[in-house]
Amino acid sequence: MNTRHFFWRLISYWPVFYFANLLAWMIIHMMPLLPGLIQKSFFDYLEGSYNLPYGVWGIAALLVGAALARIAVIICGFWTDASYRFRISALLRRNMLSHVLKEPGAKAIPVSPGEAISNFRDDVDHTEEAMSWSVDTFGLVGFTVVSSYILISIDAQLTFFVFVPLILVVTAAQIATSRVQKYRAASRAATAKVTSSISEMFSNVQAIQVAGAEARIVRRFERLSDARRQTMVKDKLITEALSSVFTNSVNLGTGLILVLAGYKMRGGTFSVGDLSLFIYYLTFVTQLTSNVGNFMTYYKQMAISFGRMKAMLQGAPAWILTAPAYIGIGKRRDGESRGEGGRRDEGRRDAEQSAVRTTAERTGNGAGGIAAEASADVTEPLRELEVRGLTYRYPETGRGILDIDLRLSRGSFTVVTGMIGSGKTTLLRALLGLLPAESGEIRWNGRQVAAPGDFFVPPHSAYTAQIPRLYSDKLRSNILLGLPDSEGGLSQALYAAVMEDDVAQLAHGLDTMVGPRGVKLSGGQVQRTAAARMLVRDAQLYVFDDLSSALDVETERKLWERLFEGRGEATCLVVSHRKAALSHADHIIVLKDGTIEAEGTAEELLAVSESFRRLWHGEERQETASG
Repeated sequence: MNTRHFFWRLISYWPVFYFANLLAWMIIHMMPLLPGLIQKSFFDYLEGSYNLPYGVWGIAALLVGAALARIAVIICGFWTDASYRFRISALLRRNMLSHVLKEPGAKAIPVSPGEAISNFRDDVDHTEEAMSWSVDTFGLVGFTVVSSYILISIDAQLTFFVFVPLILVVTAAQIATSRVQKYRAASRAATAKVTSSISEMFSNVQAIQVAGAEARIVRRFERLSDARRQTMVKDKLITEALSSVFTNSVNLGTGLILVLAGYKMRGGTFSVGDLSLFIYYLTFVTQLTSNVGNFMTYYKQMAISFGRMKAMLQGAPAWILTAPAYIGIGKRRDGESRGEGGRRDEGRRDAEQSAVRTTAERTGNGAGGIAAEASADVTEPLRELEVRGLTYRYPETGRGILDIDLRLSRGSFTVVTGMIGSGKTTLLRALLGLLPAESGEIRWNGRQVAAPGDFFVPPHSAYTAQIPRLYSDKLRSNILLGLPDSEGGLSQALYAAVMEDDVAQLAHGLDTMVGPRGVKLSGGQVQRTAAARMLVRDAQLYVFDDLSSALDVETERKLWERLFEGRGEATCLVVSHRKAALSHADHIIVLKDGTIEAEGTAEELLAVSESFRRLWHGEERQETASG
């Protein structure tokens, strides 16, 4: 889909709003026709060449009435314009976000979070501006046609000699707007880099401080800001230069009219009223050329923004941006999707909302939706989860997992372990759909799960990532993520995550603000907060990725013991190399170079697996050293 098709799809999606807006602004631009003719009659009356039937006060009343009517229509025009603009921006942002949240977490966005914010903000704004300016441009056409007919009927020669050179001047200036595209693209790229840099600095405050890199980071930010300043100055300069040409074209036209009209008035073929009409209409006629210039400028900027928004789709069809979708205004129309929750029954709404919010933890970039599988009932308890031939290799390195088979029974505690780089986290992420598996199948109670990324969310499963993500919000909000605290679920989750003492020691308890990414909490508190977030959701399968890596031995022991006390029939899949987890495991899978090297109980593996023995005894040495 090219820019023209994109533009037309935006018009055709809400044609009533667009054409209502167009009609309003066409009336606004047509209304000056009447005051111009009234003004001409008034000056001709003063000159004595026209008999005024209503008198001077009648003329004044007509002018005031026309002005008030135009003000009223302009108010309506602003309402229609704001309504249409808001719907356009809401649709684009909604569809981009929906697509991002459907992607596997590891490839949700192709750029940095700062650049993605720029796409959602600036690129949508430029598209909105182009759509709005198109209404002004098309609306002025009617005025220009009628006024040109009136002026030509008065004096065709003067009309030609005034407006043709004027149009040529503005058109020549418009040709230069090809540079606008170049400079605007450069300024947008520079702005995205600055935005991304700010996001990265705020996200990595601790790392910067620990490394003593404050000065270097500031210097880098200054270089990016200076590059942005240079590109923005060039962009602003050419934009203002063109705007100056468009604006001063009226003054040029006025000067030409005065010179040429002077000669004609001396010959008696041109009246003062004619002169006033030419000058009055001149502003609005040349405004068309100016508006065309502005519209073309915004249209070219929209082409750049459209390309950037398409890049966010990562190869998906561009029509996704303008796909019919409900944006929360008015009644839902036929063909409009309800979003990710809209494909399920109303009775499952709470589960859907819980899943949407929990997926924020899964992706690290936001919340994702649920698409319930036709092959698996959302209410069906897990009896057995089977994975066959699961394979995923990272395109950059070729490393990953190859032909993984595993089986989890209801209520079992399975631990995946192995050396660093053996593929433990990759296995979990491919299983949960956070990475797009190349091959393999996943079966829930014997029925295939076609879209793991949509399926493995509450109430099917809950997940705690290796590096948990917290939001700059209250501790309570970070755990619940919008889920109501029903039947003491929050207190139970805090106890299971060994967080109750930490909460009691915080100044404001659960209302403590944790800061960006939980910067005000310790590493262990961040991990246990993420565990509480997972445990507060009643899931069939709990997936932990190295949950206890930042915990001391005693806290870790309590966590696993309490988890076993309260999990009931829930099934656990855990990545860990710690003895506390390995000792509790019903089944252990040892990975090496992305494949299963051995599996069994701890006792069995100590007898047959050298890799497992190194992990086990290495843990013992660490405990001895720490003791």
